Amino acid sequence: MDLADRRCAPCKEGGAALSEARALELLKGLSGWELVDGRALRKDLLMKDFLAAVRFIEAAAAVAEAEDHHPDLHLTGYRRLRVELSTHAVGGLSENDFILAAKLDGLPRELKPS
Repeated sequence: MDLADRRCAPCKEGGAALSEARALELLKGLSGWELVDGRALRKDLLMKDFLAAVRFIEAAAAVAEAEDHHPDLHLTGYRRLRVELSTHAVGGLSENDFILAAKLDGLPRELKPS
């Protein structure tokens, strides 16, 4: 089953984070994401303009609420958007981070033309 077709599951406080090997395996199912210190996922997007970034944030917020798993969203320089995912309950990465990343990748986005 594709990551984007799965649902985030509640994590138990103090549960085990994914091993780096498992995280690297799941990372293969994503596009443009990177592992940060083996404890988080990160993706940088250069949006078309400020409002395009805000629209993406609003769409991401709706998906995050539906999955009850929330990313850190950083908007700087009016259109530079950084998305970071980790699972605080396990102190690192869980499968939920990869599921949400895949769902966010499916959202429409207006990127700066290259």
